[in-house]
Amino acid sequence: MKPFLSARKSLFPISPASGKDETKANFCIPKIPVASPYRDRRWIATGVRRDPVQNGCEEEERNAGCCIDSLSSGPGNFEVYAFADAEGKNLASLLLHCVQLTDGVSQIQSVKQIVPVLEKIDKNGVCDPIIQSCLDILAGIYFSLTLKNPLKKVLASSLNGLPEFFLTEATHSFTSHLQEELNTTDLYSYRKVIDNISSCMENFNLGRASVVNLLKNVLHFLYKSLTEILEENRKFAGNHIVQTELMNDLLVGIRVSMTLVQKVQGVQGDLWSDSGSPIWPTMCGLLSIFTKFLNDDDLLQTVQSTSGLAVILFVKTMFRPSEKLSELLFSLIMYGKCNLISSLLLQSVDCTSIPEWFMNSCRSLFCADIPSSALLFLCQGTLAMLDWQDGSMGPRGEALLLDTVHVLFTLSSQIKESTLEMFLSRVLVSWTNSALHVLESSSPSLKHSLNGASSITGRLLEYVYTHWEHPLDALRHQTKIIFRNLLQIHWLSMEGADLVTDSFFLELTKSLLKLEWHIKGKYTCLGCLVENIGIEHILAIDKTIPSQILDVMGDQSLVPYASDLLETMFKNHKSHLKSQNVTNTWMDEWHETWVSPLLSILCGGNMDQKSYVIDYYLPRLLNYSPESLQYMVKILQASIDTEPGFCNRRGALGALMACLRTARAHGHLRSATHAWKSLVCGARIKQGLVHQHCQVRIDTLGLLCESNRSTEVVSTEEMQWVQFFITYNLNSQSPGVRQQICSLLKKLFCRIQESSQVLYKLEQRKSSADSENRSSKEGPPVSLEQYKNFMSSICNILFEALFPGSSYSTRFSALSILGSVAEVFPVSEGNIQTVYQLSHDVDAGRFQVLMECFTSTFEEVKTLAFDLLMKLSSVTAGQFQGSEKLQDLFQAALELSTSTKPYDCVTASYLLNLLIWQDALPASLSASSAQQLMRGVGEKAAVVERNTLVVIKCLMENLEDEISQAEDSLLQAASSFPMYGRVHCITRSFQKLPLNDLQLVSEWKLVVERLLLLSYRLSAVVSPVIQSSSPEGLIPMDTDSESASRLQVILNEIQPRDTNAYFNQAKILKECDSFDLEDLHTSVSDIDSSIEIKGKEGKTYDVTAQMVLVCCWRSMKEVALLLGTLCQLLPMQPVPESSRALLTVQQVKEIGAYFKQHLLQSRHRGAFELAYTGFVKLTEILNRCSNVCLQKLPEQWLWSVLEEIKSSDPSSKLCATRRSAGVPFYIQALLASEPKKGKMDLLKITMKELISLALFEDSSKGTVPQVHALNILRALFRDTRLGENIIPYVADGAKAAVLGFTSPVWAVRNSSTLLFSSLITRIFGVKRGKDELSKTNRMTGREFFSRFPELYPFLLRQLQTVANTVESETGEPDRHPSMFLLLLVLERLYPSPMDGTSSALSLAPFVPFIIRCGCSPIYRSREMAARALVPFITIDQIPSTLCALLDSLPDSTDQCFRQNHIHGTLLQIFHLLQAYITNSRHRTNAEFQQELSGVTVCTKAKVWLAMRQNPCLVTRAVYIDILFLLTNCLDRPAEGKQPALESLGLWEDVRGIVLGSELVTGFPWTFKVPGLPQYLQSLTKLAIPEVWASLAEAERQAVAVPLSFSRLLESSFSEVRLLTLDTLLERATSSELGEKGPPSLLCSMAEEFLLLAMKENHPGCFCRVLKILCQRSPSEWLPQTECCVHLSPKEFLIWTMDIASNDRSEIQSVALKLASKVIAYHVQTSEEAKDAMAPELRHWVQLVVWSCGDHLPTASRRAAAEVLTSTAPLFLTNPRPILELQDTLCLWRCVLTLLQSEEQTVREAATEIVTTAMSQGNTCQSTEFAFCQVNASVALALALAVVCDLLRQWDQMVPGLPILLRWLLGEGDNPQDLVQSSHQGEDDYVFEKSEVNFWAETLTFVRCLSRQLFHLLCQSEWPAPHSQQLCDLQTAASEQHNLVSQLLRELPRSAEFLKTVEYTRLRIQEERTLAVRRLLAFLEGKEGPGAEECPREWRQLMAPRTEAAC
Repeated sequence: MKPFLSARKSLFPISPASGKDETKANFCIPKIPVASPYRDRRWIATGVRRDPVQNGCEEEERNAGCCIDSLSSGPGNFEVYAFADAEGKNLASLLLHCVQLTDGVSQIQSVKQIVPVLEKIDKNGVCDPIIQSCLDILAGIYFSLTLKNPLKKVLASSLNGLPEFFLTEATHSFTSHLQEELNTTDLYSYRKVIDNISSCMENFNLGRASVVNLLKNVLHFLYKSLTEILEENRKFAGNHIVQTELMNDLLVGIRVSMTLVQKVQGVQGDLWSDSGSPIWPTMCGLLSIFTKFLNDDDLLQTVQSTSGLAVILFVKTMFRPSEKLSELLFSLIMYGKCNLISSLLLQSVDCTSIPEWFMNSCRSLFCADIPSSALLFLCQGTLAMLDWQDGSMGPRGEALLLDTVHVLFTLSSQIKESTLEMFLSRVLVSWTNSALHVLESSSPSLKHSLNGASSITGRLLEYVYTHWEHPLDALRHQTKIIFRNLLQIHWLSMEGADLVTDSFFLELTKSLLKLEWHIKGKYTCLGCLVENIGIEHILAIDKTIPSQILDVMGDQSLVPYASDLLETMFKNHKSHLKSQNVTNTWMDEWHETWVSPLLSILCGGNMDQKSYVIDYYLPRLLNYSPESLQYMVKILQASIDTEPGFCNRRGALGALMACLRTARAHGHLRSATHAWKSLVCGARIKQGLVHQHCQVRIDTLGLLCESNRSTEVVSTEEMQWVQFFITYNLNSQSPGVRQQICSLLKKLFCRIQESSQVLYKLEQRKSSADSENRSSKEGPPVSLEQYKNFMSSICNILFEALFPGSSYSTRFSALSILGSVAEVFPVSEGNIQTVYQLSHDVDAGRFQVLMECFTSTFEEVKTLAFDLLMKLSSVTAGQFQGSEKLQDLFQAALELSTSTKPYDCVTASYLLNLLIWQDALPASLSASSAQQLMRGVGEKAAVVERNTLVVIKCLMENLEDEISQAEDSLLQAASSFPMYGRVHCITRSFQKLPLNDLQLVSEWKLVVERLLLLSYRLSAVVSPVIQSSSPEGLIPMDTDSESASRLQVILNEIQPRDTNAYFNQAKILKECDSFDLEDLHTSVSDIDSSIEIKGKEGKTYDVTAQMVLVCCWRSMKEVALLLGTLCQLLPMQPVPESSRALLTVQQVKEIGAYFKQHLLQSRHRGAFELAYTGFVKLTEILNRCSNVCLQKLPEQWLWSVLEEIKSSDPSSKLCATRRSAGVPFYIQALLASEPKKGKMDLLKITMKELISLALFEDSSKGTVPQVHALNILRALFRDTRLGENIIPYVADGAKAAVLGFTSPVWAVRNSSTLLFSSLITRIFGVKRGKDELSKTNRMTGREFFSRFPELYPFLLRQLQTVANTVESETGEPDRHPSMFLLLLVLERLYPSPMDGTSSALSLAPFVPFIIRCGCSPIYRSREMAARALVPFITIDQIPSTLCALLDSLPDSTDQCFRQNHIHGTLLQIFHLLQAYITNSRHRTNAEFQQELSGVTVCTKAKVWLAMRQNPCLVTRAVYIDILFLLTNCLDRPAEGKQPALESLGLWEDVRGIVLGSELVTGFPWTFKVPGLPQYLQSLTKLAIPEVWASLAEAERQAVAVPLSFSRLLESSFSEVRLLTLDTLLERATSSELGEKGPPSLLCSMAEEFLLLAMKENHPGCFCRVLKILCQRSPSEWLPQTECCVHLSPKEFLIWTMDIASNDRSEIQSVALKLASKVIAYHVQTSEEAKDAMAPELRHWVQLVVWSCGDHLPTASRRAAAEVLTSTAPLFLTNPRPILELQDTLCLWRCVLTLLQSEEQTVREAATEIVTTAMSQGNTCQSTEFAFCQVNASVALALALAVVCDLLRQWDQMVPGLPILLRWLLGEGDNPQDLVQSSHQGEDDYVFEKSEVNFWAETLTFVRCLSRQLFHLLCQSEWPAPHSQQLCDLQTAASEQHNLVSQLLRELPRSAEFLKTVEYTRLRIQEERTLAVRRLLAFLEGKEGPGAEECPREWRQLMAPRTEAAC
């Protein structure tokens, strides 16, 4: 630890020749005089703040040196030296020894010995000059130390124990030094003096005495310092860095003033309140300046709020005497402390009744326009500074308390700034706390004013309801505290009434439970209620409350609130049950209430819900009730074997693993061994590790890896299971799963590392290990050896996974885990022992594997590989030895940096950085000047700097040449050497460069200057394309005048305002040698036009517009990032004379000008978005810069662009289209980087300007400024970095959007729409679900209008205007575009719980206007009005509203009515009725049936609207929908009564409507009739229940059915048939699942289904017919095909397969399933069918194979998987194969193909095939994974194992082995084709990508198949002679192997980087051929499989199943 006290800057020189290192002191004592002769000298404190303009470092060092010289020659020093004894035990020796110490802790211990030494001195020693000198030195030390120096507090604590007889002299010394401090005149030293005053008052007796002695001087200094600092702050207006420091000084000064008054008040008596005292003028001055601070909005709000506290404290302190105050309380109400403050708050002061001193000091507080913030801070001071406890305030205090809260309520409606809202919420919390204190001894009148029925309580509840969903989390927390205090206030005011029966609590509970569960405030308030009244009352109301809360835990935003409430509830419930019951049965009740719903969710809930329950709820439950774990395990173990297997479901096994994992992680399992033995068996663990559901695998791994003890030894079983897990779980597509795997394994590695250290210690002690730290009986050496072997095997698996062609997921997982291993097990240093070293297992081959990871197209893989190689620096350095290899790598990096593939330049940057950091640059670069300069310097940083400089210079030289060529021909540059790669490599080199201490400053200055020039040149080359009005698809040249003229026409059309000279005229390119233009026929109108260019190697490239654009925008991107990096990383030069700065002020200004031009003129989004990233880095640096000139630049740029926007100059280059292109990004960067802790003045002024432009309606100056303003506002409202600072402008933005939507100019309307969309997201949050009106994206009307009060009158006025003119008198529709936006906002609001008790901000005034909007002539507007009306009507008001709307409908006798009005009203009725019916809470209400019966009566009165009397089909359809809703909910017989509908007579009307409808009588219309499809759908939905009822009645009474399903299916309208078929399909599905249904009906309709299948033309209907046939057994309908459709069963099968071959995807999938079901039926019913149907079987196999192709949609492949699952027992695993071997293996190949599909759903469906296959009698005994859900990786190995085993069972190894070997070799893969195909189409089309499977790994399949074949051949006997097929295979494999070897030799050096695709394909094919050759050689007896080839996975997977403990 470094010393707190430096010898160099201490009081004494250590010795004349002391050479201590001055720079190593962490805290040092500054220069102080030692003896009294120096007391008059002023010493400057260390750490003096630097002048904002001048650098004060030189002056500080100069002062330090002067101080030391003076101290060295001072007489006091020699006195101290003279009195120091030889033993070092007196005070002088102790002080000398203290300053000589180099350790801070030792210095503290030395200081603590001072007082014990002084205690040994008698009273006579007080006059001893050395004692006086030492005390003086101690005082100097104290005042020289900084406030937070630990030594200062230790010194104060020690001196508090100073003997009494030394106090006088010590006080004199401290007073003298304090006086010297107070004499300071340097403003930038004031903070140090104020800190010293503060420390003197902080538990330091001598310091407090010194302050009391100098009280007048101290107060005067505080007044002077605050005044001068305030004035200095005004001088530096705009320099926010200096202003922030100065305002912090003000804040500290105010706090010290308050501390002084509070702590010295008792000492000085009435001095504070005596107007004649010497400190009175200073006190008045301080009060005056505090008042000034309070009203100054330019100061920080913390300064203002603290000033408010100070004002109240000073008024309270200065107003005396209290007797006089008591006399005036009754006669003059405005006098007195309480009334004075109350008058201030209420602003009702009579100035004549106020003391003169107060009037003079606080005159500004009596102004009528006092700021709301000042009033708020006064309220805060009132509540914080006055004593509210024990009734000391009296009756007037109670009145003051009530006055204060009324002021706060007023401020709540005025304050909208987020920070002030936070202050207000805290003040309200403070008020409730004060009210609680006052109520303990208050008058009855106050209790009456604060009980639950009072207006104050209502206002507080209103505040809570309004703000409990506020976006600020801290404010929501404050509302919770307010609500909790509110309950306590009511309880105190009721004087201990019964809480459970109290009406206030009952009503509050009832109202809260009525609210929707998506309201966050509901949870916090219910939690507070439970704490007060208990859970029993709530559970008595509804026992399902726990389940309801668990159900909402699928929403992440609600999870924390729900889990908190559940914890509060189950804790309260358990405590209650435990106290009420004497037996143990209460625990079962508690489990049933809280644990059973949890287990139900874990076994069957949705994925998100289960994850959140496990993360948030389960740990809390187990922590509170650990004994519940046994109950959970018991229930879940019993459920595992009984539950059915569902695809991709966690089930009971997943729930069990989750519970055990949570229990172990929180320490609820005694040990892992105990868990494996008593709770879960090993078989369950292995099943969980390879479970199909990813979270089950993660939870099982977490169970193994996580432990609450970091040193718990990892058992052998755990290591085996983890090794098994890693083998099959690296290739996970989910990023979250990969991250969790890596995190859990890292935890395991940390356990191994820490437990190994314990084992090493145990081994060293040679004692037996403690039982808690051992999981086995073996000693430490055995465990350590197991650790080492385990880690080595893990790393072997991981390196094996990095094979050629491995997927991104596998590489990412393997490299991440390897990186964790290298991090957890670092290179051992000293005596530290490490159980494993990764570097020991990395040889040259594995190093090459890591290097090849750089070729991945995913940058994450490159990063992980680079970091791992850096951690293995010793291995890496050893591999970089050959100069030829280094030269090849460096050359490859240079070639990749100019590749046309963007990811190649990323690879180049990583290669170059690796060479730089490993000091492995080739020898050809060793002669550079930089290297010569740095020769001999061996430090790592210096080497890296040297190498970086060399590489950057090399890249710059190449870049400069390429820019020169690009200036001649941009097309050739785009095709041959795009320059962005070079710039990217330079940027990456800078980012890796450590810039703390650069040595070659002069060299770097030249490099930076040259880089800037190159960047500007490159930008000048490519910017014309980017800044073109149409950069996409445009090549800026042409070759003949005709094409040039066509180009000119297009340019004139697409860029009328573009002034870029580059494109003003079409360029005619002259022919030159480097261009081949013979076949060039360019048509500029064709976007895909291309030009042939000859590249560097003579190869001809087709230069397309895409290539040119990619080259240009990527170049601009990289230039922007480079400039941003330079600004961010390089130290800027604040003073021109500084020699170490690399970037000058002028260069920074030039960079800013570049960004400005680029952002404001670029049209290509990719270019200006990336430029924005670089510009943000620049603006952030500028805002933190101490140079005022640079700091002002963002503000100047902002004003400049705003003026350009407002000017509307036609010559402006700002883009008015493309959403203003880069203009919003430019302003966004300038505003978002503004310091958030300041006043955000730039944001305020900019928003004011933009909103004024957006609301500007004068079109004389054009609409371009308005469009720009709307687009910029949209970007700002979307920027999350602005946070709550943007909220005050939301209301004005919404006004601009609504009004702009009515503009006649399309551009304004379009921009307004985009702005409105961003505002909706900003207000209501990001949409989290598919539901457009998700409950989580809504808020109460009160909350909405409280946050944006200006919108209440605006929206109401706009809605009224729209509603009044919704239809003109002439009958012509008057379209109001703003109606759309208004209704979009209103439909997201819903009533507040306070709407019934408060009229302010109520939603009721909107309701009539919304109803009238339903009369709009626009169909969409009527629908929106109907949906918007629903949330505005409370549930209790819906029945009356429905009746009123129904009554407003016309009668059948009315002559004049408008169908639009009828339709709008009916839509409103429909949506209201739907909302009322679906509200589950009211289904249990006894009034529900009665209220709905009243609605039914009103509906029946208008039933003519559903009949032919109503000519409009649209309104008829909606009315029928209303009837359908009623028939669904009212057709229930009440107890002892007729069914409701029968009693009302409505059922007869419904039946009459159906029977009299066109469904029975026929349709007279065609599809041209408006509303016919909608009418048909509604009518059919109403008719289907009637058909079911008629069928039931006909079955009972044997009567004819008036309307049947057959008749509906005969309808000529597809809408009727579709709904009918949906109903029948649902019934068919339910009957198949075992549910009740009329199967006889479906059987009797088989003929209709067959006929319909033959003639149906509608795709949807046809698909449903096939589904119905597929659901029914073929035995029910297949025999009828010949008589019904004249097709034999075989012909029907062929017809079905033809459909499956030719039709669209959904029909194809259903037809395939149907054909499979038919063919299985044929095979199963007839033994002879196998031979007779051989062609059909072969056709079906081909169809299944075709359906598994990657070119088909996912649904087709899933259907194929389902077919294979259903037919697996028949065709795949049948002991007596039905198909030929070739066909059977084809089907198995389909299974393997599906298991390697990229779509996870397809793989999961394919695993069901394997599960089914493994569950058959002839396969289930071979593995413990039978009947288990496994993931695709394990399923692939299992499938291959089953295939090989079946070949042995079928005795088909001879014909089957060649087929499997061809799979292994890869049929049709010619190595020559693999190399040639990679060249085709690489550069033609940049954006076109072929189908790529990112999951499948060829070598994984090859290795797995190879292992299974080895195992098969080892277990089976093979006949000696080889078949011809095997001989041919051997020949083909040998030829391919030779060809692959030749092609690999022909590849260039570093082919893995330069020819990655070809290299990878050849490496894969090489391994395939080797595998085949080794298998064939084994058959010939030439070699046998070694031990390493024994298939480890096979042994794990196919081990005999263990039944024990399962």
